[in-house]
Amino acid sequence: MKLQVFKSLWEWDGNWQGKLEMIAEAGYNGVEYTPPVQAKEDATFRRALTSHQLEYIAQVVTRGPDHFTSFREQVLRVAELGPVLINAHSAADRMTLEQQLEFFSAALRLEEEVGVPIAHETHRGRAFFTPWQTAAVLRSLPELKLGADFSHWCASCESMPSLHDEDVILSMQRAIHIHGRVGYPEGPQVADPRAPEYAEHVNTFIALWLTICQNRFTAGAKSMTFTPEFGPPPYLQVQPFTQQPVTDLWEVNTWMFHTFQKHYQDWMSSKNNENHT
Repeated sequence: MKLQVFKSLWEWDGNWQGKLEMIAEAGYNGVEYTPPVQAKEDATFRRALTSHQLEYIAQVVTRGPDHFTSFREQVLRVAELGPVLINAHSAADRMTLEQQLEFFSAALRLEEEVGVPIAHETHRGRAFFTPWQTAAVLRSLPELKLGADFSHWCASCESMPSLHDEDVILSMQRAIHIHGRVGYPEGPQVADPRAPEYAEHVNTFIALWLTICQNRFTAGAKSMTFTPEFGPPPYLQVQPFTQQPVTDLWEVNTWMFHTFQKHYQDWMSSKNNENHT
């Protein structure tokens, strides 16, 4: 199973012009973000990705009051850009379980229609804002897939996700895409994952991510997609008064890329050794 690492354009608010060569040279397999603001730029964006040999993970962000109509319009648009995956901020936390099940049932039918895998992200403000709400939907819809960004649950639950929690376990079983951001019990993004005081948090998240990889490997997946997704302010902490960022975002995401890549390679080596014994 191959690890494919994508660069989020969130760092530059979606601006891709002048960035793709740097992303390709840094070793990323592709980019992840919503499509260009202007639909007329879609073809230019797709050609630029192809010229740099970069794949695309499309993001869609549903909006009310009719979340499904919003979802459908965006999915149909991004499907034309040839994404390997669509990662969706889906529905809303205030919707009832019945309303969420209606939304996700329709989303599964649309996924089949467009023929592109759709991962619904675990995200604050969305349907999957806690492990238990996520699990309630997943248990009713066994075909539904997740984009795992468990850092949001750190903020929603004021605690670290546990490898032993039955709802987290179910979410890891359904995850097909990983957002590589490390949270802490009071927020979705540690100040700098390289700092020794966050080593325990980093190790917890890497264990969660490798469990997802194991589940995908067992399911026979050919690849695992991973996007380091430390974001800009206000996710990234800033100094009081000066508002200067406490760290360099490109460096942090590059560190997360290489750190998880090393853990993944070690894990795959252990799997290969098991197969030869």
